[in-house]
Amino acid sequence: MDTVSGSTPLDNMRWQQETSTPETDQNRGMLTQEDFFALLTTELSHQDPTKPVENNEMISQMTAFSTTDGVSNLNDQFTDFAASMSSSQALQASSLVGRSVLVDDNVFGMETGEEVKGKLVTDKAASNVNIYVENVAGEIIQTVPVGSVKAGEFTFTWDGQGSDGEPAPEGAYRFRVAGLVEGEASELQAMTYRKVDSVTLAGAGGSILLNLNGGSTMKLSDVIEVTQG
Repeated sequence: MDTVSGSTPLDNMRWQQETSTPETDQNRGMLTQEDFFALLTTELSHQDPTKPVENNEMISQMTAFSTTDGVSNLNDQFTDFAASMSSSQALQASSLVGRSVLVDDNVFGMETGEEVKGKLVTDKAASNVNIYVENVAGEIIQTVPVGSVKAGEFTFTWDGQGSDGEPAPEGAYRFRVAGLVEGEASELQAMTYRKVDSVTLAGAGGSILLNLNGGSTMKLSDVIEVTQG
């Protein structure tokens, strides 16, 4: 115990000398609760006894510190929560390797002899519907007649063969779906199922990316549907 003497009754109080603790890099430059009370006691010891600090000023200072401290703790909790969510998403994404996901894109990469699944989507009934498989040059490799469809979603599969019955060469292709909607020629939405080859856990902007067959990637958050194969 060290005795501090002064000219006011408040200065004649006995204070227990605090044991200093080494400062960590994390807390360096940040005011802690101990710092606040040290400032408060210094303020009290140097104030004019004839003009004490008003109660509302004291309460305002303590409230400000409590608010700042609470926000800091809340930020720490959100940081821990975000890290937990990222770990959960990474675990979920890794379980998709070897499975197929539905991509809102009609372009896909295909290996020789591979079958490719797609989905036709329309919000209105259509007639004379055909699914065209085109290569990167825009040449029609195969035509699959569908006929009439109601509004909704319909899954289809291309066997990977051209119109000559031979397997189409490895490369990039796209599905183009056309038909008549209310008597007018229209393009219908086509999506594809793509196999997940691997997962990148820290992609651009910290997003979890799925690496699909054919060399393209997509965000985990963009997955519409997951299938077994």
